[in-house]
Amino acid sequence: MNAVTIKDVALAAGVSSATASRVLSGHSATSAESREKVEAAAKNLGFVPNAQARSLRSTKTDTIALLISDVRNPYFSDLAHAVEQQAHEAGMMTFIGNANEDTQQQDQFLAAMLSRRVDGLLVVPQGLDEDADHPSEMMQRIISSGTPMVFVDRTLPQLEIPSISASSASALDEAIGKIKALGHRHIAFLGGPAHASTARERHRAFDAALVSNGLETDQKLHFAGDFQAASGAQGARWLLAHELRPTAVIIADAPMAIGALTVWREAGIQVGPELSVIAFDEVDAMLMHHPPIATISHDLRAMGRAAVTALQSVMAGSEPEPQEFISQFTARASLAQAPEAAGA
Repeated sequence: MNAVTIKDVALAAGVSSATASRVLSGHSATSAESREKVEAAAKNLGFVPNAQARSLRSTKTDTIALLISDVRNPYFSDLAHAVEQQAHEAGMMTFIGNANEDTQQQDQFLAAMLSRRVDGLLVVPQGLDEDADHPSEMMQRIISSGTPMVFVDRTLPQLEIPSISASSASALDEAIGKIKALGHRHIAFLGGPAHASTARERHRAFDAALVSNGLETDQKLHFAGDFQAASGAQGARWLLAHELRPTAVIIADAPMAIGALTVWREAGIQVGPELSVIAFDEVDAMLMHHPPIATISHDLRAMGRAAVTALQSVMAGSEPEPQEFISQFTARASLAQAPEAAGA
């Protein structure tokens, strides 16, 4: 007979696995109603708590941890700054870790933070290889330990963890509309890895924006990178050699945009007149480029504040609803009339 798990108790109590874990691990930051439901369900099911996991949540440290995907990515640097400042105002210190877009490195940091008994975790989850629906064993251990956790920017669909994310649908719809008005018809998309929820969301939103603007989707115009500069450079060379000769491109994050723009500059491509470019993330490199790059951006200060606030709520025993911020499109001089339209 299989042992009763925390998931079984949570299902019987009608609460999330995270809440059941906090109650059963002895975490004080849970509501009386949740404790009553979980304790009753555990008793009825004959659940035996894991003593080792309970011991991990014995003290309050006034520290939280933030795991970001890539410390070199200015988007995540800005997000980390927003989180750290909000936590500081709340009287908490922040450990910041770099996953380097790698699940193993993510898990090493999470294990270290668990051993240091931080009061809560803000995590940009890395998924597990190409299968984002199955969290790593370390991620599952974090949940079982009862450590309060909030996902930021990305999510893992199988886990009922409070999250702070952004929707790019309306911004991409506006961006595609602008590109179409300039006469562009072949629009390329340099996207991210399939295991990242943000990459999947942006790809879906890009295709939906094409359809809503009366343009056809074509997977031949989609390049899958890995959110790092080297893959952006590969995508730039792929675009230059493409048989459809795209005249406009949307790039899914800043490091990939930096890699791509470097290749195009070296190839003598004039951004704007020869190739219209839009990049995700309004970072300094996009604004300092000549010409300045049109962007799809998120309010990182607001997202950082919301993430800390949500984590504080989880630490206090509540279950905050997911928050989704709406991205903004800003047109700049990197957008110009399509070459064939300009010469008509």
